Amino acid sequence: MPKMKTNRAAAKRFRKTANGFKRGQSHRRHILTKKPSKRKRQLRREMHVHETDQDRIKQLLPYA
Repeated sequence: MPKMKTNRAAAKRFRKTANGFKRGQSHRRHILTKKPSKRKRQLRREMHVHETDQDRIKQLLPYA
């Protein structure tokens, strides 16, 4: 039986943790000078994938 393939786009976007998967936060790459400090501070939090999407991510990352 052939090996299962990992979806490379998903592998670059999600990381496996003990509690599920974590993902990157948007709006943190550039044009940060006009964003308020409060907004930038809140964007630093680690974001987790919602429970309803966990099964979909597991299919994309079979070896995670």
